Amino acid sequence: MKFIIDNIILIVLVLVSGGALVAHTLQRMGAKLTPLQATQIINQGKTLILDVRTADEFAAGHIRDAKNIPLKELKTRIDELEKFKARPVVVVCAKGLKSAQATAQLKKAGYTEAASLLGGLDAWQSQGLPVTK
Repeated sequence: MKFIIDNIILIVLVLVSGGALVAHTLQRMGAKLTPLQATQIINQGKTLILDVRTADEFAAGHIRDAKNIPLKELKTRIDELEKFKARPVVVVCAKGLKSAQATAQLKKAGYTEAASLLGGLDAWQSQGLPVTK
């Protein structure tokens, strides 16, 4: 008991910093989906699949029914997605890095259900999930 009283400031600091780390981790996890989670959301319907790769990469292969808006153009073309503001949006790129940036832009613009595909199209294909050209 004496230890706790003597070190109360340190204990509170550890608890607060630990809580902040847990909250940050949970926040980041919520913005990412595994291919399995993405498939489940897509199968529920009314989901936008937004591919933020270049047009050439998109033409080489993409998830069926995906809409292509390259990351560089997303800020200027975000109005095209207005009807999906309250719907799930699965953002896809090659490896999952650009899609995380795009998801952050979408969330800032009010797309509360936007999430990045963890591992990108590479992870999607490695799970044996279909890609169309």
